[in-house]
Amino acid sequence: MTISDIDFGQLYRDQMAQAGGREKPPSAWDAKAASMPKTPIDSPYSQAFIDLTNLSGCDTLLDMGCGTGAIGLALAPKMKQVTGVDYSAGMLQAFQDNALALGLNNTRTIQCAWEDSWDNIPQCDLVIASRSTAVMDMADALQKLDQTARKRVCLTNLVGGRFIDRSLHKAIGREVCPIPDYIYILNILYQMGRYPRLDYIEARGRLAGAANVDEFLAKAESALGQLSDTEKERLTGWYHADPERAHRGGEDFRWAFVSWDTDHN
Repeated sequence: MTISDIDFGQLYRDQMAQAGGREKPPSAWDAKAASMPKTPIDSPYSQAFIDLTNLSGCDTLLDMGCGTGAIGLALAPKMKQVTGVDYSAGMLQAFQDNALALGLNNTRTIQCAWEDSWDNIPQCDLVIASRSTAVMDMADALQKLDQTARKRVCLTNLVGGRFIDRSLHKAIGREVCPIPDYIYILNILYQMGRYPRLDYIEARGRLAGAANVDEFLAKAESALGQLSDTEKERLTGWYHADPERAHRGGEDFRWAFVSWDTDHN
């Protein structure tokens, strides 16, 4: 058997199913959009993504899973046209509102999901997908990104498949199967005949920044779902064992920044 005999797309789908992965309904993101800041907030992650993105020769940009526009709108002043794509109407409205607030007149939006037909999505020089690639079918998603980009694709995908420190899961007695991570992307792209480049962006965990144990427990319940009294007790012990670690949210995690050139000029 050689690497060409391995169906990495199927392996990805199998692990995603084992991990219980599923798309959130658009309504969940609509609700989140309503509570987000009126304009995109610059962050170390956003700046790192932008710094790693090669804009050479690119005049048009498509931002898949654009959300409120933290990346796409930041790059808009360097583009002739920016298209924000998301399956959440609420996020697209926030994207449009933010573009207006920033005085941008070169943006548009399309409501579309990863699994939908992309027949109405235009080709652009550069296609990006920032923190939006926890898809059910990675092989299909990569083909769509590749076919839509005239010159280049840039995306980020979670390293290790976990947003929460492994030791925290262990402390509360939950075994969690990680979702598939960027290794599948590299192998699928290899089999597509692409030559992906890889870098990493360090980020803080979802539980970072809690000022006290009560806030920490609230963050944990938001991320992990309802906690039992026993789990809360164990999590409180984990917090008090190392408050500084708890304030960081546990170990930092990384996003894999993957980019590749296409040949659709």
